[in-house]
Amino acid sequence: MKRFAPFVVRGNPAGHIRTAGRLLLFASAIAFIGCGVFQHKVDLKKIPVVAIEAVQADGSGMAPGEKSPLVVTVTQANGKKLTTEGKGKGPVRWRDLAVTSTVASANAKGVLALSKDPRDSQGTLPHVTIAVPSHPDVKAAELDVPVRYDRNFRASFAGPSGSSGLDGQDGTDGSSGSMGSTDPDHPSAGGDGSNGGNGFDGDNGHDGGDGPTVHVLVAIYDPPPQISNAPGQDGTTKTGPLLQVKVTSGKTEQLFLVDPAGGTLTVTSAGGSGGSGGRGGRGGRGGSGGSGIPSGRDGMNGSDGQSGLNGRDGNGGPIFVTYDPPVKPYLGAIQLRNPGGPAPVIKEGPAGPLW
Repeated sequence: MKRFAPFVVRGNPAGHIRTAGRLLLFASAIAFIGCGVFQHKVDLKKIPVVAIEAVQADGSGMAPGEKSPLVVTVTQANGKKLTTEGKGKGPVRWRDLAVTSTVASANAKGVLALSKDPRDSQGTLPHVTIAVPSHPDVKAAELDVPVRYDRNFRASFAGPSGSSGLDGQDGTDGSSGSMGSTDPDHPSAGGDGSNGGNGFDGDNGHDGGDGPTVHVLVAIYDPPPQISNAPGQDGTTKTGPLLQVKVTSGKTEQLFLVDPAGGTLTVTSAGGSGGSGGRGGRGGRGGSGGSGIPSGRDGMNGSDGQSGLNGRDGNGGPIFVTYDPPVKPYLGAIQLRNPGGPAPVIKEGPAGPLW
C-alpha cells in the first residue's frame, strides 16, 4: 500500500503562525463585508407582522420632475423592526409589499416619481398606500407627500453644435531602394529608399450656432392649502404666492411653479459648441535602403499634417421676459443666462394666468 509522506512545516514556525493569523483576519473581514452586501432577505409570509409604516428616505416632500425613494418599516410581534431593501438597507423585499399611489407613480423598488409638468400635481397631494398581502389583517401604511416648489429649476436651450472638421489623409510610404550585390567579388551599391509623403492638414471645425430665441411669461399664482388626511399627517399646509412660469422656444414649451421664498428658475439660451478640428494626417514612412555594398540610404519620413482648428462656440440667444405687475418683487427668483448674447429684454405687462 502506498504510504503518504508526513506533513512537515519547513522554515520559521513563528512566521507561518503570523501568516496564518493574517489570512484568518482577512477571511473574517471578507465574511463581515459579505454579510452587509449579501444580506439575508426575509419572507414576510413566515414572520408575524403587527404593523407597517412608510417614510420618504430623503426627507419630506418632492418637486415636479423629482424622484423620491421610500423606506418601509415592518414591526414584528416581538417588537423587532425590519426595513426594506434599497434605501432602507434592510432585509424586507419590495416584492412582498403591495404599493399603490395617486398623482405620483411608484415603481417595483418603492421609488416615487412626480411628473415634470406642475399641472399634474397642482392643488393635490401624492398619496401612497403600502400593504402586506401575506398579512391582510395588518393595517396598510399611508403617506401623503407634500409638493415642494422651493427648488432650483432649470430651462435650458442651446444652438446647434458645429460639425467636426475632416481628418487629413495620411502621406504615402516611400518605396524601398533597389537591391545591390553583397558579393565581395562583384559588389554593387543598394539603391536609396524614397522619402515618405507628407500628411495632409485636417480641416477646421465649424462654428457652433447661436442660441435660440426664448420667451418667458411670469404670473402670480396663489395656491390653495395642501390638506393631508393620512394617519399621523392630519393638517393643512399653506404656502405663500408662487410664480407661474411658461418658457417657450420654437415648438418647445416648459411650465414651472416656483416658490420665490427659496426657489429659483434659471433660463439659459446658450450657443452651440464649436466643432473639433480634424486630425492632421500622418507622414508616410521613408522607404528602406536596398542592401548592397554599400547599402542604400533610408528615405526620410514625411511630415505630419497639422490638425485643424476647433470651431468657435456660438453666442447666447435673445431672451424676452414679460411679467405681471404683482411679480415685480419676486423677479430675483428668475435668473437669465445667455453668454455672449444680447442683454435680455424684461418688461412689465399682462402675462397670466398661464394655464
